[in-house]
Amino acid sequence: MRLVKSFVRWNRQASGWLLGRLPAIFSGPSYHENLLAAIARAMAKDHPAVVLEAGGVDRPILSKSPDYRFIGLDIEKRENCNHLYDEFVIQSIEKPISQRVDMIVSITLLEHVPNNLAAVQSMFFDLMPGGTTHHYIPSGLHPYSIALRLVGPALQKRLIPILRPGAEGVTGYPAFFDHCTPRRMERLFAETGFADIEITCFYRANDYFAFFTPAYVVISLFENLCGLMNWRTFASGFVISGRHPAETVP
Repeated sequence: MRLVKSFVRWNRQASGWLLGRLPAIFSGPSYHENLLAAIARAMAKDHPAVVLEAGGVDRPILSKSPDYRFIGLDIEKRENCNHLYDEFVIQSIEKPISQRVDMIVSITLLEHVPNNLAAVQSMFFDLMPGGTTHHYIPSGLHPYSIALRLVGPALQKRLIPILRPGAEGVTGYPAFFDHCTPRRMERLFAETGFADIEITCFYRANDYFAFFTPAYVVISLFENLCGLMNWRTFASGFVISGRHPAETVP
């Protein structure tokens, strides 16, 4: 085991060296910053009174604010959730909550949801007319997503401390990738009734392969090709936004 950990450490250092020397090849735009920018634009335009963040538990991307009521939602609750949110709901995003909100956001949540048809329909039901929803979703046809499903959550939890030390607390959950491609999720949003659907694709998940530098290089070159050709099918993930159509008076 010591030999394996040394091998992984050397490869991660080599992959990090390549990233530092050749960021144009091995780095890319931040989906996190893109998602926050989309949320900020919608907040500036719509001034939501109630914001729901799903799947944030004790690591929400947003914060409590005097400008809106902040509700958290997840299937588990941790000790400091009461301090991070104005209200916390323990349930799946697949079911509607008991109140209407003006904005729903999430990051790396929907790939873990078994039934995203139910999740998107519930979000549509929860939103007030004119409300918006914004999500970053890892895509199911990138090599890392396929590898996750092949490995399975039990083996993931054993491998993560070895291959990706430091990520033990934030990865390793079961991933289903239901409807988790840009095309399928866009169609699901549209069929549910969302309007003004916008998608931005990202092509960088090479860190999952940094434990073996040759694979890191091959995956990075593949990602660059997909981004250059705009092959959304093989994106590593995407930010998707949509709006609940405002009610009109006949």
